[in-house]
Amino acid sequence: MKTINQLQDDIIEEFLMLPDWMDRYQLLIDMGEGQAPLSESDKTAANLIDGCQSRVWLVCSRREDGRLHFEAESDALIVKGIITLLLSILNDQTPQDILQADLYFLREIGLQENLSPTRSNGLLAMIKQIRCYALAFSTQP
Repeated sequence: MKTINQLQDDIIEEFLMLPDWMDRYQLLIDMGEGQAPLSESDKTAANLIDGCQSRVWLVCSRREDGRLHFEAESDALIVKGIITLLLSILNDQTPQDILQADLYFLREIGLQENLSPTRSNGLLAMIKQIRCYALAFSTQP
């Protein structure tokens, strides 16, 4: 299993191979379209991420080995790609690794600078919710 930093480096390499942000947006959309849909029973108000303009649902469970498994979906294509991108790095990692992660790939690929302010705020809300789950599970035996 790759570390968070190894996964980030893979993402950076993939994004930087694309010449402009129109191509990078398309990559985000493609990533989102490749994500398995969330079950309708998980699309509840309790699983909605506060702070996102679009609706984003995030579900977290802890595997037997203590790693966190996330599933997510959004009703907006680019936002679905963004949450898929985040989960491609943070999914199936330990709570401690998630909490300690410096998500430097965001700076390296210039994601926040190329999102609208509302989407950028939504990205931060997604990260916050993922870290809240990690914190909650890190305190459980």
